[in-house]
Amino acid sequence: MDAIQAGLLHVKLPHLTAWNSLRRERAVDYKRLLADNEAISLPYEPSWSRAVYHLYVIRSKDREGLISHLKEAGIGTGIHYPIPLHLQKAYASLNYERGAFPVAERIATEIVSLPMFPQLTAGQQSRVAEEVVAFSSNSLQGTGR
Repeated sequence: MDAIQAGLLHVKLPHLTAWNSLRRERAVDYKRLLADNEAISLPYEPSWSRAVYHLYVIRSKDREGLISHLKEAGIGTGIHYPIPLHLQKAYASLNYERGAFPVAERIATEIVSLPMFPQLTAGQQSRVAEEVVAFSSNSLQGTGR
């Protein structure tokens, strides 16, 4: 980290607690807005933890279709951590091969990060959720997009 980055982070640090709180609120709203949607899986938060939701990652069996649908609607997404840990170069010395952790490998092909940031408005979030639900409804009916 250089001095400029450190200076920016020093200015932002006092806001971190409030931003984390806002992201938690947005996560609760996503959970409510996307509840009972059989085409996606929502993040799991154990009762004994408190996530900060730096990312809001859902899973879809048709990730590419969902990303394409959201992109057409003007909604950006991300794929964070697309390579399971055991297949990353940093862990190559452990000699794990494809197939060693099939669940992790499958999930890595399904994850999609929805927009999540402290200033995300309720209206923006509702629009994201509406488009996810619209895509999911079409997917479950077998009509694609």
